[in-house]
Amino acid sequence: MATLVLFSIGSVWAQGLICGLTLLIYALPGWRFFKIGISRLKILWPFIVLILIWHVLTADLINGAVIVLRMVTAVGLANLVTMTTKLSQMVAVVMWATTPLRRIGINTRGIELGIALVVRFTPVLVQKGQMLALSWRARSVKRQGWRIVVPFAVLAIDDAEHVAEALRARGGL
Repeated sequence: MATLVLFSIGSVWAQGLICGLTLLIYALPGWRFFKIGISRLKILWPFIVLILIWHVLTADLINGAVIVLRMVTAVGLANLVTMTTKLSQMVAVVMWATTPLRRIGINTRGIELGIALVVRFTPVLVQKGQMLALSWRARSVKRQGWRIVVPFAVLAIDDAEHVAEALRARGGL
């Protein structure tokens, strides 16, 4: 719903105000919460830089600013939800939202499980990626860049296989 509102607004000032309100919401629980929440948004920096460079080159900086503010706000709000809501509560909302699909005969258990797995394992994969980058830096003076993509993919596939085995052992879908 929030992203629908964000995409319906084209004003850079309104997007800035909404982004500022999002930052204020992060600050309400305290400095530690704010710091952790903002640190989780650091992954957006490469995208922000690319978008702004492109819009500077095309002489359309206002639209670039709207896109960046919209992106930071949307991801920030989604991050806020995952920081403040239990996984079981998120799954309950997905179950509620997919109720109309069940009424017409569609099995929604896979959708519910998939969303729960994404929410649960994204931080795990981020942590494993960070550990992989740290281990690369400990062994080499070269930048890791693309060199850790294959080991990271192998780690992700290995984790997916373990989860699939666990699901099969418990009856699967």
